[in-house]
Amino acid sequence: MEIKKCGVIGAGQMGGGIIQVFAQSGYDTTVWVRSDASEEKAKAKMEKYFQKQLDKGRISEEEKAASIGRIHYVQDYAGMADVDLVVEAASENMELKSEIFKALDENCKPEAILATNTSSLPIIGMHFMNPVPVMKLVEIIRGLETTDEVYKTVEDMSVAVGKAPVEVNDFPGFVSNRVLQVMINEAIYCFYESVAQPKAIDDVMKMGMNHPMGPLALADLIGLDTVLAILNVLYDGFKDSKYRPCPLLKQYVDAGRLGVKSGRGFYTYDK
Repeated sequence: MEIKKCGVIGAGQMGGGIIQVFAQSGYDTTVWVRSDASEEKAKAKMEKYFQKQLDKGRISEEEKAASIGRIHYVQDYAGMADVDLVVEAASENMELKSEIFKALDENCKPEAILATNTSSLPIIGMHFMNPVPVMKLVEIIRGLETTDEVYKTVEDMSVAVGKAPVEVNDFPGFVSNRVLQVMINEAIYCFYESVAQPKAIDDVMKMGMNHPMGPLALADLIGLDTVLAILNVLYDGFKDSKYRPCPLLKQYVDAGRLGVKSGRGFYTYDK
C-alpha cells in the first residue's frame, strides 16, 4: 500500500512536530483540531516552525509555502475519510484515545492504517521522539494483529520522511520509555531524597554519561504530566515497584508544574 495522504490527530508538542515532518516530506496532511481557536493556534505553530527552518537556511520561501499549503485542518472526523495513514498524538488518556479510534474506525476508509504515537494502545505504533523534526528514531510497534504488509508500509513511510525505524514488539513502554522513564523517575527520587539539586543531577548525567540533556531537564521538556502518565502505564502493565512514580512527581503535576509548557517544573522557563 502506498501512502499519499496522512492524517494527524492533535497539534500539540508531538503532533505539531509530526505534522511538520509529514508536510515537509511532501505528504498532504489533514489535521484534526477541536475548535476554531485550536485551528488558529495550530496554524500559528506551523508558521513558526517553518519560518525557523527558513531563517536557518534549511528551506526556501517556496518550500515553506508548499509545506504549509499541504496542511489542511478539519474539526470533524469525517474529514479523515480519504487519508491512507492516521497518527494519533493526543494526550495520555486511555478513555480519550478509545473515543478517537472509535471515531476514526467509523470514518476512515477500511484500508486506512490507524497508528498511535503513544504507549497506551495495543495497535501499530509510530513512536516519534521529541523534538520530532530533529530526532531520527521512530519505534514501530507491532500490535497483536499487525500484519507484515501494514508493518512494511509504515516502515517505508518512516524512511520516506527521513526517520530511522526500529521494530519493537508491543509491551508497555516499548524500549524507549521502559528504559528512559526509569532513569527519569530515579533522578526525581534523587532530588526528592535530597541527594542533589536538579542541576547537579543533570550535570552528572551530561558530563559523566555523555547525555546531551540531563534527565530532569528532559522530563521538563517532555512534560511532567506526560512522564507521570507513562510511568502509570508501566506500573499498571508490569506491577513492578521500580516503575512506581516518585511522590514528588505527583505533587508537581497536581500543582501545575508541568515543565517547559507551564513555565515551571524542575527548572523555571520564560513562557
